[in-house]
Amino acid sequence: MTATVTAINQATREVTLKKDDGTEVTFVASEDVKNLPQVKVGDVLHVVYAEALAYEVRKGGTTAAPATAIAGGAAELGQRPAGALARQTTATVAITAIDRAVPSVTFQGPAGNTRTIKVLHPERLEGVSVGDTVDLTFTEAVAIKVVEASAK
Repeated sequence: MTATVTAINQATREVTLKKDDGTEVTFVASEDVKNLPQVKVGDVLHVVYAEALAYEVRKGGTTAAPATAIAGGAAELGQRPAGALARQTTATVAITAIDRAVPSVTFQGPAGNTRTIKVLHPERLEGVSVGDTVDLTFTEAVAIKVVEASAK
């Protein structure tokens, strides 16, 4: 996604962006945005977002509470704002129901919460049974970079 800075108030840290679809969004940049003074009207904000889910089915086993790791970085003070942040969460859930007709699988997490999801590839249910556990790893990342208006 790209968006163009249409207004910025350095004193209040309020920034207005015009998105590709023509809609505008206004927000207040936190103090974590240390290079806000380098942003000017007309600058372009580039945002890239990605996510992935990996899983491994195991016979039997026990559930495990989610664990999250976060990593990131930002531009040096005085440079144009840029940064990246990634978060990876892992958990082990138990299969409590399988509906091969839908097809869907119901999971129960370590806190007792349940969730039913549709299975995109029913052939992957071969050999999977109620009581098996699934190790889940969900990863998401976002990168943001501000480009000077003249360097679009």
